[in-house]
Amino acid sequence: MTRTICLTLAYEGTHYSGWQVQPRRNTVQGVLAAAIHGITGEAILPQGSSRTDAGVHALGQVVSFTTASDLEAAVWVRALNATLPSDVAVLKGCEVSPEFDPVRNAARKRYRYRIHDAAWRPVMQRNLVWRRKARLDWPAMQAAGNALVGKHDFTSFETTPSSRLSKVRTIHTLTVFRHSGYDDGPDAEVWVEIEGNGFLYNMVRIIVGSLVMVGIGRKRPEWIAEILSARNRAVAGPTAPPKGLVLVSIEFL
Repeated sequence: MTRTICLTLAYEGTHYSGWQVQPRRNTVQGVLAAAIHGITGEAILPQGSSRTDAGVHALGQVVSFTTASDLEAAVWVRALNATLPSDVAVLKGCEVSPEFDPVRNAARKRYRYRIHDAAWRPVMQRNLVWRRKARLDWPAMQAAGNALVGKHDFTSFETTPSSRLSKVRTIHTLTVFRHSGYDDGPDAEVWVEIEGNGFLYNMVRIIVGSLVMVGIGRKRPEWIAEILSARNRAVAGPTAPPKGLVLVSIEFL
């Protein structure tokens, strides 16, 4: 008898080379596999719904693995939290159908990007934000981002070269707003929240990098629609650094 366990993870990605296991690299998938092995002795490679890049964080990464152990899901949560490093936590767990696939069954993913543009530099949140010294015009960024909502070919917003056959994705919502920045004072940050049915490699970070060009006044809001139509990565803005990006949540079919 085998059982499939589904977990929701949170992690700070600062000290990891992303989710996916790599030779001689510290990865979230690697430390989770090591923790599972430490509990049951099984050599299991858990599968994640999102392959977050190096330095990217998560509040709602969803993973699953098949085990021969008879441990209940709640026991797995407690045992893993006692074993994992302090920058990775299991928020919840449950047993799911053996057919559950965290990649194919994912219907929507929500990402958040945090930009700190206050007059002072961030201290407590410094590993979680992109520090920009120039104050951003977030309403202009929102006006620009509206062009990306819907079903489009996002070739211009993917790092090249790429092996993905289809560049068509659907963005359900894109919202830009000013946030207090938690403990960094009032209106310290601009947040970009994007929810879609899937994302190309570095798509969110390229979107944010392009929106920032609008926010600092270097580009007009209409420029984002022009990037989308061009289907050419070279015409888009820079790729925002990974530290400001967090995977917030995933919805499943």
